[in-house]
Amino acid sequence: MTIENTKANIENTKAQMRKGVLEFCILSTLSEGDAYPTEIIERMKKAKLVVVEGTLYPLLTRLKNLELLSYRWEESTSGPPRKYYRLTETGERFLRELESTWDELVNSVNEVTKKKK
Repeated sequence: MTIENTKANIENTKAQMRKGVLEFCILSTLSEGDAYPTEIIERMKKAKLVVVEGTLYPLLTRLKNLELLSYRWEESTSGPPRKYYRLTETGERFLRELESTWDELVNSVNEVTKKKK
């Protein structure tokens, strides 16, 4: 395998890992209060999880169709009305389950990947 292929594989693996936790991060962000997509993207960028609108909107729609999110329209002084997303009760329960699963997964991965001294 060439160095270029190795770098490409690493980048692909990193992207897949980020994609796998994106829904969890979106739900977690919304657990702190209603937000519109630009706010969600900014929060993710701040945490170094780069998300673009083309990725976020389909995820928000999917989570809404699963009844984990709902939304409301709010007038904006700086443009068209904004769609604010919020967790539903089902979404809050789902997030608690994800948090528990995440904690278990992190502990397991840390145990397996711990450096032996």
